[in-house]
Amino acid sequence: MPTPRPAERGAILEAKRKLKMARSTHAYVRGNTVKFYEWLAESRASRHVPEGPAIWICGDCHLGNLGPINDGDGRIAIQIRDLDQAVIGNPAHDLIRLGLSLATAARGSDLPGVTTAHMIEEMVTGYARAMRDPGGDDSGPEPEVVRSVRRRALGRRWRHLAKERLRTAEPTIPLGDKFWPLDGEERGALATVLAEPDVTALVLALDDKDRDRAVRLVDAAYWMKGCSSLGLLRFAAIAGLKNAKGRSDYALIDLKEATAPIAPAARGATMPADQAVRVVTAARALSPHLGSRMVAARMLDRSLFVRELSPQDLKLEVEQFSAGQAVKAAHYLAFVVGKAHARQLSRDERADWTRVLDADRRGAIDAPGWLWESVVALSGLHEAGYLNHCRQYAMGA
Repeated sequence: MPTPRPAERGAILEAKRKLKMARSTHAYVRGNTVKFYEWLAESRASRHVPEGPAIWICGDCHLGNLGPINDGDGRIAIQIRDLDQAVIGNPAHDLIRLGLSLATAARGSDLPGVTTAHMIEEMVTGYARAMRDPGGDDSGPEPEVVRSVRRRALGRRWRHLAKERLRTAEPTIPLGDKFWPLDGEERGALATVLAEPDVTALVLALDDKDRDRAVRLVDAAYWMKGCSSLGLLRFAAIAGLKNAKGRSDYALIDLKEATAPIAPAARGATMPADQAVRVVTAARALSPHLGSRMVAARMLDRSLFVRELSPQDLKLEVEQFSAGQAVKAAHYLAFVVGKAHARQLSRDERADWTRVLDADRRGAIDAPGWLWESVVALSGLHEAGYLNHCRQYAMGA
């Protein structure tokens, strides 16, 4: 079909969103942050969720929002990779969101419920390990799903990113299903953003050998990407770096609109009023590798955050879990989230929060009752919501 113009995007994006969310329960959970917080607030389990220390949290801490991140100097770490929903809020919400995502992935892998119980137990163990030593790397056994994506990240270069994102190694963005044409106003606004000092500095930071280079917009397109972000402004741009000798290099830049978060903020929390500044500030607190490669900008009277895309930045894609790998993944990923939380806390604050987590561990399932009850309640609500979504999608189709 012909690529849509700006005025035609809305209906197509909404149809794409509904299709993506109908593909699996896991996709529905990932794309439905609004319902997650609505249903959590309405469930009886919410009464028992403790108020943790008011710190930056991811706000949408599901499996797909964790993965290897390059710090710009070739060092790779598994960190949180999407901070659109980040707020100064309750860290318990990140644990519940991660637990729900893991439980949904376990169901999709046809694992028994007892495996999910062990996963929730190991989540708390991994998280507590990070609270004890946020500067350490003793995460316990690395699950195969993490090991394989880390190996893949280490071997990736620009040509891999260009082949996946652009379908070409040449410095152009091919229009089609993923990339749509811009109008003149959008293209001009992107060129202006790329010329802003903070954005120029971000692009030039990719080249430690030659900072005396001109930055120019080579190509750009609207980017149809994601699920929860569909409908917001999203652009892919190729920036060219050319020196006096005529040598050129290229960088792929992601520009994404930032809007008010759905995740609830802590009472009295003070956050940046500009939404893109909020996202960048949160990234620097929660995911330093990513935060160091992001800046905030204004374009077409919207707030956008700008980041350089690295070939090493990947998401965790879970097709199938074995029981053993599922339990290891729960421990490891909760450790990653725990480090993101713990680096914002003093030793005494970490000890106090750990005592709160330990206080409600009881019975045969060695995990806080509020965490288990929340995951169970939300799993049922999301399963029912997913089936109703699929029915409505089928009727609409």
